[in-house]
Amino acid sequence: MTLLEVRNLEVTYPGGAAAVRGVDLSLEAGQKLGIAGESGCGKSTLALALLRLLPPGTRVGGEVLLDGEDVLAMRWGRVRAVRWAGASIVFQGAMHSLNAVHRVGDQIAEPILLHRRATPAAARRRTGELLEQVGLPAARASAYPHELSGGQRQRVMIAMALACDPRLVVADEPTTALDVMIQAQILRLIEGLVAEQELGLVAISHDLAVLAETCDRMAVMYAGRVVEEGPARTVYEDAGHPYARALSEAFPRIGDPASRFAPRGLPGDPPDPSDLPSGCAFHPRCPVALDSCTVDDPALRVSGTGRRAACVHVGAAQDARSGT
Repeated sequence: MTLLEVRNLEVTYPGGAAAVRGVDLSLEAGQKLGIAGESGCGKSTLALALLRLLPPGTRVGGEVLLDGEDVLAMRWGRVRAVRWAGASIVFQGAMHSLNAVHRVGDQIAEPILLHRRATPAAARRRTGELLEQVGLPAARASAYPHELSGGQRQRVMIAMALACDPRLVVADEPTTALDVMIQAQILRLIEGLVAEQELGLVAISHDLAVLAETCDRMAVMYAGRVVEEGPARTVYEDAGHPYARALSEAFPRIGDPASRFAPRGLPGDPPDPSDLPSGCAFHPRCPVALDSCTVDDPALRVSGTGRRAACVHVGAAQDARSGT
């Protein structure tokens, strides 16, 4: 059975901002799925919707099937039981996610006490094991968040996410604001944990290069929709959608002097989710937009083996190759 299956997920905030619009995704155990896109494209909203962490008044539609059970249809008691034990989340910005006035060991132990009904002594032992698992000495359990470096705090967040042996981990920008060396250490740590424990990982980032290196598959979001989805390395190196291609080309390639000294950018900003343009939401910024793009909003269509892209040019290129 598929570990996570998202079907036609829609999220609209109070006031009418359509942050997620008809997203379909699936994830197997032991697989790593990357979600990419600029700020404001709906990545974090998607992550919060998976565990029903959105603010009151938000309208959510569709299905989020975790091991075949719809999270969106669960009673609140069941949702609380699933969080941490069935699925957990690593929030971006560990300093803001950890409680500044509690020791990190107590914060890791809290879900163990609540969900595993462990004794305080057993919870302390498990906390020490988790800290060592993520590369920190067990003695750091007595530290406060401000006494740790950014990378150490992020490791604490990962330890907390693993506290109750979840089947799914959602990592929302897990390496934001960390230096390059620490980013690499955190990413290798997450990769190792996924492989060892057969977890499903949803990794969210604006950095396609990081996701291409870390994940098996990648979905690129724009204006609340998935506009391209496929093998992570293939999407990064040979994107079919103009937006995914622009994101990829914004990163200089090692060994390519032209991209190093003149990385390509993408003018403009993502649209306001409460005031989306007609047709394809990307057409005001698209360098290859057609007149029809202002009217028609193409659905995801096959763009290669295991790949889909929501662009009129994808269908046109396939038709030309097939001679139709």
